[in-house]
Parts: sequence; C-alpha cells; structure tokens
Amino acid sequence: MERSVSARLAFKTSANTKVAMAITVARNSGYSSFAESLSVLAGGEEVRLTEISDHHGGRFHYMEFAEPTDVTVDYSATVSGRGIPEDASLADRIRYVRPSRYAESDRLLPTSYAEFEGVQGAGLVHAVRDWVNGELRYISGSSRGTDGAVETLLSRRGVCRDFAHLAIALLRSKDIPARLAAVYAPGLSPMDFHAVAEAYVEGAWHVIDPTGLAPRESMLRITAGRDSSDTAFLSTVGGSLALNQLRVTAVVNGDLPAEDPSRLVQLG
Repeated sequence: MERSVSARLAFKTSANTKVAMAITVARNSGYSSFAESLSVLAGGEEVRLTEISDHHGGRFHYMEFAEPTDVTVDYSATVSGRGIPEDASLADRIRYVRPSRYAESDRLLPTSYAEFEGVQGAGLVHAVRDWVNGELRYISGSSRGTDGAVETLLSRRGVCRDFAHLAIALLRSKDIPARLAAVYAPGLSPMDFHAVAEAYVEGAWHVIDPTGLAPRESMLRITAGRDSSDTAFLSTVGGSLALNQLRVTAVVNGDLPAEDPSRLVQLG
C-alpha cells in the first residue's frame, strides 16, 4: 500500500517563543520506501530545526523565535509498504495501564466493571470500541482542550481525541494497557489530524477507532503516548502562538481498504 500525506500550518508567535511540532510520519524500518519533505519559513527564511526522537518512532521538531514572527510549515511524505509492528516492553505495559491526565481510568473503574463485567482480552477491546461509538456523538468543536474521559462521558459528545480518551480509560480500568496514537487517516472526512486508541492484547498493539470515521489499515502513525498531552501536533514550551491555518491531506494509491471494526488491526 502506498500512502501520501501532507500538512500545511501557518501561525504567528509572540516574542521569545519556543515551539515543539509533531507532524512527521513516525520512523519505521519496515517500510519499503519512505520519502518526505519538511520546510519551515519565517519571514521568507528557513528556520533552524532540531529533530528530537520520541517514543514509538515519533519525532518532534523544535524551533525558537526571539521576535514575533509569521511562520509557515509545509510537510509531505509518501510511504510504501507496511511498518514492522512494535514490541511492547514491560515499562510500556506498566506506563499505559496507569491513569493519566486525560484518561482518568481510576475514576472510571466502577463504570468499566459495570458495563464490561466478565469480558476480557480482544472481546473487551471490541466491546469498549462499540460501546464508546454508541454512547458518544461526534460533534466538531463540542469539547474543550482541557476535557478528559470523565467529562466526555458526562457530556456524551466530543471529537476524535475525546472518543479515544474514553476508550483508553475504560480499557486501563480493566487492566489492558492502552495509549493514544496521532495518525494521518486516509478516508477521514472532514480531513484533519486524527486520534485513535491502541490496546495491547494477544501480545501486540492493536488500533481501535471508536469514531469509525476512517479505515484503520490505511492509517500512518505520527506519534503515540499516554494521551493527547503527549501527542499534540503543535505546542509551546515558552511564549505563545496563534494558529491561523491548518490543512491536512491523506490519500492511498488505489482503493481504500474496507473497514471491519470486529477485526484486530495493527498500525502500519
């Protein structure tokens, strides 16, 4: 499978702003071919970038701006083949079963046991996916950046990150390691960066998308972590910025794969 993705960002920084950006496809030695281009311009000049390796093949690009600056970012990548599935270390299996900022599994323990009593393993993963998909309404702009899984459950609506956070929290409550992955998702409409959950069952990480908005087999990982606090595509580590433009594309060469929510699928 060949997949082509791109992202264009435009933002304005305040003085003395430091930016961490995560929009590039995660490194994976299994791809048969991988070509990418990343350009960041400020005032028509190339910006110096520092690439920082993150967990699970993800990469951050770090930049600093001493003066208020208009910045444009253009990224594109074409990837062929499937990535090699990632092993889960013991540290990962411990880290991703703990509560986190936006996936408050400790607070949802009673809910998970009431809704999924006696369900385990892959059956639990499918049950949680279907339950979240049925209980929540996808409404663009309906949630705040500070909302976690508990707030999402109470409001019964959200966007992709909210669906993923709730699924992750419910799975962790039942002792299944789960994490959030930021992805490019061919077939997604409206097109944007997408957030999905990954659950560790049957000795491997499997992706679930409670929104059901795109086929999982065509998705490309950008980064992964405990929740969206680890996977934001653009964040400041000093100063501030205003995002003025975001345009994302993601397509496959040929037909999109058929999506069957009942199957176990790995990101590749």
